[in-house]
Amino acid sequence: MKWCRFQQGDRISYGIVNDDRVVEVDGSPFDSYTETDRSHPLDQVKLLPPVEILTFYAAGTNYPEHVTWAARKLGREPQIPSKADIGYRAVNAIIAHDENIVRPKDATDLHYEGELVAVIGKQAKNLSYDEALDCVLGYTIGNDVSERAWQKEDRTLWRAKNTDTFKPMGPWIATGLDPTNLETIIRLNGQVMSQFNTGTMIFDTATYISEMSKYLTLYPGDVIWMGTEGVTEDMKVGDVCEIEISGIGTLRNTIVAAE
Repeated sequence: MKWCRFQQGDRISYGIVNDDRVVEVDGSPFDSYTETDRSHPLDQVKLLPPVEILTFYAAGTNYPEHVTWAARKLGREPQIPSKADIGYRAVNAIIAHDENIVRPKDATDLHYEGELVAVIGKQAKNLSYDEALDCVLGYTIGNDVSERAWQKEDRTLWRAKNTDTFKPMGPWIATGLDPTNLETIIRLNGQVMSQFNTGTMIFDTATYISEMSKYLTLYPGDVIWMGTEGVTEDMKVGDVCEIEISGIGTLRNTIVAAE
């Protein structure tokens, strides 16, 4: 099943995507819902970020090649993480599929990072590894846009990762997937820049959720971005970045100049 949030006129609703149509529901995937008789062509609705995020978690450097490349880019020695550490991102940076990523005037090195995103569907605490994925509603796609010069210069990631529009997410949430074997393809202007399988994560989704739940209560609407692999490149004004993950779909956004 594929769940979306969409806007039709002044109304915002959750819906179930069936091929090229959206069936509107009363309720949401996080509680009870009923399908209505209202159906809309997919290309005639505005897709929104597929979940109203409660808390935005990020696994950070969670693929081996990206750990090595990112460390060298920042002038540091690469260190493969020895445990599943979690970080946070800012909800203000979230935008939807087909919305524009705004490149700030003083940005010099604006990179894409294609990531699998786990969407929490029910409250959870103290989960074992084997129980961890039981709290996941499904998976969507994120682009963890990062300004590398700021990432290197600033003491924190406050603007390098969290500037407005730096976190595209969508287009919808797919349920019933195995997060350990999904193929990710990142394209810039139609050219494949990177391709990798989620099975090469240093720590998989269940490990992160189990470890997090020892200390944090996870709630419906929380999201966990699971990191990217390999080398990333600068995105210029006019570029179109597409991130495709098997079983989910494609997240597409265009880079525009700040006014």
